Amino acid sequence: MADTSLLTRLDGIEARFEEVATLITAPDVIADMKRYVRLTKEYKELQRLTEATARYRSLLADIDDSRELLESESDPELRQMAREQLDNAQQAIPAMEEDIKLLLIPADPEDGKNAILEIRGGTGGDEAAIFAGDLCKMYIRFCESRGWTVAITSASEGAAGGYKEVVLSVTGDGVYGILKYESGVHRVQRVPATETQGRVHTSAATVAVLPEAEPFDVEINEGEIKWDTFRSGGAGGQNVNKVESGVRLRYMWRNPNTGETEEILIECTETRDQPKNKERALSRLRTFIYDKEHQKYIDDIASRRKTMVSTGDRSAKIRTYNYPQGRITDHRINYTIYNLQAFMNGEIQDVIDHLTIAENAEKLKASEL
Repeated sequence: MADTSLLTRLDGIEARFEEVATLITAPDVIADMKRYVRLTKEYKELQRLTEATARYRSLLADIDDSRELLESESDPELRQMAREQLDNAQQAIPAMEEDIKLLLIPADPEDGKNAILEIRGGTGGDEAAIFAGDLCKMYIRFCESRGWTVAITSASEGAAGGYKEVVLSVTGDGVYGILKYESGVHRVQRVPATETQGRVHTSAATVAVLPEAEPFDVEINEGEIKWDTFRSGGAGGQNVNKVESGVRLRYMWRNPNTGETEEILIECTETRDQPKNKERALSRLRTFIYDKEHQKYIDDIASRRKTMVSTGDRSAKIRTYNYPQGRITDHRINYTIYNLQAFMNGEIQDVIDHLTIAENAEKLKASEL
């Protein structure tokens, strides 16, 4: 049975899709980068929806054709084929309707962006830094398994290993929409390498996932940026110590939400090429300002959501990694699995899938589709 209210909502989709397809080829739209990017994203979303709509209408047509054939045809073989087609179409309809309802919910405009992933050791001293390093390796392996490009843009190493703080830049298709579920406090329960009596300690690390800002998302007066260069330390041979490839950026920024002015300091020693390091430092500056300026928007979204799945609250404890039991528990959806070793090797997609399903269910409920 077709959902008539759903069909009514779909009536105008094809027309809007054709309209947007025409607009993105117009010279005046192409010249307006902000508008062009917005319309291109809308085109991709509408394309998925129109393709799903076409499949849905095809299933409904199969049902009508099968019923008509069963009423008019006496040949047993043709009737059997009609019954099978009718059964297959009727079984496919509910799932197809759910897919379309999800596509009708406005997508988060940030989801398709690249991401900046910040990991910091929290409570627990040296063990927290070691755990932050373990999380860093986990995310790098996960990102690489998806074919994304991931790079460490800055890092402060812990005294006993790992990181006090590490920042990753992740580039790929729909990165932020997948990694956003990782923001929050990650807690670990295990016997630290420094523990002599075999006692289990509890430590924590915080993860913040930010959508990477594009050049036209924020306005920066590059003439007011103060640049310093310095010799990078660490591994890399003689070039690292002799060439001033490291860059330091200082920028005075006025927060439009508070009116206060603050100095932003960013260092980048990611590559041996100074211009590339400058480019990446600028990217981090844009992302930092974008995140600050859009905090009110993020807070508004979080306050409207009735779910703890993806509120953007970076102080919320979201997951516990229990090494003695080989157990991982995501507290937002009360989901527990016992494959900790594989999880720490980057196999985290299963938990992300469950979080996505939980959030989609709440979105559907809230949208009353």
